Amino acid sequence: MHEWSRRRAAKRVKPGTGRELKPFRWWQPFSRSLYSLVLGHDDGRQVVYTVDVPHRRRFWSNDGKGIADLYLDGRHQAESKLPAAFPIPGGTIEVAESPFGLKRCHYVTAGGDEHPLIPDHASAEGRRAHLARKHPALSRVISVTSIILLVISVLLLIPQLIEVAFKLPPVAARFGTFVSPVSLPAWLNSLIAIGAGLASIERALRLRHNRFLDTVG
Repeated sequence: MHEWSRRRAAKRVKPGTGRELKPFRWWQPFSRSLYSLVLGHDDGRQVVYTVDVPHRRRFWSNDGKGIADLYLDGRHQAESKLPAAFPIPGGTIEVAESPFGLKRCHYVTAGGDEHPLIPDHASAEGRRAHLARKHPALSRVISVTSIILLVISVLLLIPQLIEVAFKLPPVAARFGTFVSPVSLPAWLNSLIAIGAGLASIERALRLRHNRFLDTVG
């Protein structure tokens, strides 16, 4: 997050209510993201910052942007529309969303070092991280497969979408027509789109995001 974006995001932060953090429920794996950061003080005391993002609130908002809540030791400290930049001692917690989840939930120190927050073990992000620790080879296969699916979707779907766009009268009148070198049946296009969506969700679980691949997927 660039400095000007961070300052702009910091202006959106509102004070918290002090309410207690609700535990993660088994039915919330894809409707809620919960990340934590443990920070130590010079006196040996430790505090826990927790970022809670209920994704359903994005669909209820007028502008389509989600909201992140920041908790300190289990008590509501602040809230902000996304992208968010929560100032805390020693740095900033930055949170940003993608169409498929979160693409950023990092603690950025005053010196510029970045550290991803730790997902709750019961969340979808936490289960994906557990898989990466216990079965690293399988995790790498899944990661590579996600990239392959997204690349395939770009190579096969984008030319067809361009052809559809060039059929619009204003576009055709100005630029002429375009015939896609790729023509697939509707059922195959649907399968590719579904695969690309699942791949982008998998990458969001690992806070991975490519501006071109994941946006197209």
